[in-house]
Amino acid sequence: MTKFDALALAGRDTFTRDLGIEVVEVGQGRAVTRVRVEQRHVNFNGICHGGLTFTLADAAFGYACNSHGIKSAGVDVHMMYNTAARVGDVLTATAVEIARSAKLSNYRIDVVRADGTLIAGMSGTAFITGKPAAA
Repeated sequence: MTKFDALALAGRDTFTRDLGIEVVEVGQGRAVTRVRVEQRHVNFNGICHGGLTFTLADAAFGYACNSHGIKSAGVDVHMMYNTAARVGDVLTATAVEIARSAKLSNYRIDVVRADGTLIAGMSGTAFITGKPAAA
């Protein structure tokens, strides 16, 4: 799957687009997404909603696991939040493939603030369907 294909996939993902999440980079087994935390992303405690952080990481995971051109779907994820993000913070999620077999692939996704602070970490497993990914 080329970067153009990933951008086509991103263009159809209205949920992430409406949140302001952008695709920065996609390569084989790797993807990077980014968002600037806005007031609309703040939860009842006045900090970045965990749902935004999860969606940012999940988007990177989805693009990375489909980056080989084979349709894949997440079947298991685990997320740990380390510290809060605030309005104005730019968050970047980087998904990297760490293992791949005929039917499963595993990824590590780090969400960091622009200053390098780890905001959250996610691990994900994707099922590989064997069918061509939609572009």
